[in-house]
Amino acid sequence: MKRCHLARMAVNGVAAAFLCAVAVSAAAQAPVRPASQAAAQAASQAAPPAAPPQAPCTPDPLPGRTLYLRGSMNAWAPDDDWALRWICDAYYINVDLNGRYEFKIGDADWSRDATFSDGTGNYRRRFSGAQTLRLALAGGQGRVTLGPKSVPDAVVPVVTDPVALSLHFDSRAARDKRPFGAVPAGTEIHYRVAARPGVAAVSLVVERRRLEGDQTRLEYRELARVPMRRSASGWVATYRYEHPGVYGYWFDAEVGGRRVLLQNNRDRIYWTREAGSGGVGLVTPPPMRDAAIRRFRQTVYAADFHVPRWAADAVYYGIFPDRFRNGDPSNDPRPGVARYHDVTVEFHRHWLDKPYKPGSGDGSDAYYSNDFFGGDIAGIIDKLDDLRNLGVNVLYINPLFRAASNHKYDTADYRHIDPGFGTNQDFVRLTREAARRGIRILLDSSFNHSGSDSIYFDRYGNFKSNGAYEGGHVNPASPYAGWYRFEPGADPPYHSWSAAGDLPEFDKSNPAVRGFFYADADSITRLWLRRGAAGWRMDVVPWIPDDFWRAWRQVVKATRPDALTLAETWFDASKYFVGDMFDSTMNYIFRNAVLDYAGGGKAQPMVANLEHLREAYPPQVQFALMNLLSSHDVARSLYVLGWHGDDAAAEALAKRRMRLAVFLQMSYPGAPMIYYGDEVGMTGGDDPYNRGTYPWPDLGGHPDLALRAEFQRLIAMRRAHPVLRRGSTHAPLHVDDAVVVWWRKLGAVCALTAVNNAEQARRVAVDLPAGCRARAFVDGLSGATVAAHARRVEFEVPALDGRFLESRR
Repeated sequence: MKRCHLARMAVNGVAAAFLCAVAVSAAAQAPVRPASQAAAQAASQAAPPAAPPQAPCTPDPLPGRTLYLRGSMNAWAPDDDWALRWICDAYYINVDLNGRYEFKIGDADWSRDATFSDGTGNYRRRFSGAQTLRLALAGGQGRVTLGPKSVPDAVVPVVTDPVALSLHFDSRAARDKRPFGAVPAGTEIHYRVAARPGVAAVSLVVERRRLEGDQTRLEYRELARVPMRRSASGWVATYRYEHPGVYGYWFDAEVGGRRVLLQNNRDRIYWTREAGSGGVGLVTPPPMRDAAIRRFRQTVYAADFHVPRWAADAVYYGIFPDRFRNGDPSNDPRPGVARYHDVTVEFHRHWLDKPYKPGSGDGSDAYYSNDFFGGDIAGIIDKLDDLRNLGVNVLYINPLFRAASNHKYDTADYRHIDPGFGTNQDFVRLTREAARRGIRILLDSSFNHSGSDSIYFDRYGNFKSNGAYEGGHVNPASPYAGWYRFEPGADPPYHSWSAAGDLPEFDKSNPAVRGFFYADADSITRLWLRRGAAGWRMDVVPWIPDDFWRAWRQVVKATRPDALTLAETWFDASKYFVGDMFDSTMNYIFRNAVLDYAGGGKAQPMVANLEHLREAYPPQVQFALMNLLSSHDVARSLYVLGWHGDDAAAEALAKRRMRLAVFLQMSYPGAPMIYYGDEVGMTGGDDPYNRGTYPWPDLGGHPDLALRAEFQRLIAMRRAHPVLRRGSTHAPLHVDDAVVVWWRKLGAVCALTAVNNAEQARRVAVDLPAGCRARAFVDGLSGATVAAHARRVEFEVPALDGRFLESRR
């Protein structure tokens, strides 16, 4: 979604320094690491640190509310590790960051009276190591200063009792929890906590989670507190999860007359508010606030939850249609004729021009997303054979409906293809021509908002459609008046998804809006499925109520039972995968984890994130996830991996790193997505430069055909070996800083996949699990044979590369 890139693009693949603003006190050198910022804040309330003496102390102006540092350093989440503390005269947080970051300070709900920024934009500051950030309030306005560390770190309570520290639970170990991972409703789960003698009591605490919006509301409600029974193997209990949903659980123990918690670890999950990747838990003192407990999460899905079978076999190709191929110059947007709001459009005469960015000095006008290149549906049809040859079988195309901008998320008319892209008949022809080649078409749209320049709103009077804000005035007589929420006196005087007001939000509770989008016999959802779409990728899903999506899914499946419902979510999307909303999501967690690793980061954080998803998502979803590396909303993977277009050595290294990322993408569970042009070496930073034009040779471009051949080879590997698409998933057999080895199984076939991000080849040896007893393996790319001896296999993983080994009996 184009407009939100400042609010949701964290570090575009570069590992964020998720640093607790909490120091390790002398006591914290014990086996338990420091607790979260929230626990530190609670501790500091009992023993507040000395305040700066320059000003008299005043009460907290927002009592009972928590402000968070929210920005590109933490995926803009209201994270307890980034909570500010009121100390005497201002809010403070100690940070340890390096580099330039954008951020705001706000509460979890972005409340108007508790959100502070630099005017209408984000704060932008360069951080340099250990510093203190201070927010002072005056007249409802916030003033941020960043300087040398000036307030003490909060003292963090720790557990030192060896008996308490012996409490052990691993959510991914069958001896501690079975069955593994997400489960169907009605499943009874068995839990075990191991401990040394001396533990007086342990209880399993089960809670129901409530998560709303873009993680703005997160609550847990206790359902059961189950006393665990002491047994020869440890403390044991069972709990039956009767209903679909996402649950939390943790363990409450009494040791030596004191209460301790066994809870989730502190691993960060990209884009996700809740910390903890599952696996081995941590023993901590109880926090002052229950909200600070890190729950293990448990997904429970409907027993009849099915995902279209073809989704596991998908290889997506993402297209930003204005920039892919101009197949029909007669429909190009024409300056002086086509309009963008109340001005004329800009059109590039040269296909290989850079996209315009207002304020950059490139000679463009002051309007974002107002420049066009002429890409269209005819151009996509012209290149269907090339795409089939590459190996893709699903085209995920950014919005095609009529709209003013080049990105088309500001829909003007949901029933018609934008005239710059073609006609409704052209779309039907695209679906038919694609189907002849075994390719499906996945449509993209937002049902959260329209464009302000639309037949429904008509802010600029371009449609003369009796819009709800016709000509810039509220129009109570409009048939669309109830579709929006107006707020007289505000600027703009209506609810809008963007600060500029160009994306007025629909009132999703209005039956007429729901009828238009899905319930009516001629609804938008039904209309385009009947015209040949294979499913929907829905934009900004968290901003739309869950009950909307539940009813919408029923219509989708009734209209086309094999249609895919795919969400745009960036965080852990478990709540959408319980059987009543979505089949899949754009897997941005995968993207960040893999690009950080391919860029040289340690393997363990990647593994923690991927293992969290394996445990949290139902298996049918795991195989259908859209595993992307680039998209229209983030910098291209080559850019993230170090090539910015001007250095041959950097280009060569970045392409090796990208090949490693693509190998992982093609060999890991889930459906890979290639963003147009990545396969021929396109690079580019954040919007608009991630939306350049495809470098077609006949238009003067220089595509990297050798790189394309590597993509083609890796896609062919995936398509030729079903175990890579459908094989069971398991915990890694080997993890070190650079190398990871996984194993998969499908029927009698066992496979090993290994990756190495070191700049030197690495030799590894792994013990084969009970389910994988092959005598030899064949390399799926080279054909070389690797022998197994005494249930152990040893092989070399090339530098910045991977290997796929399939069993041979």
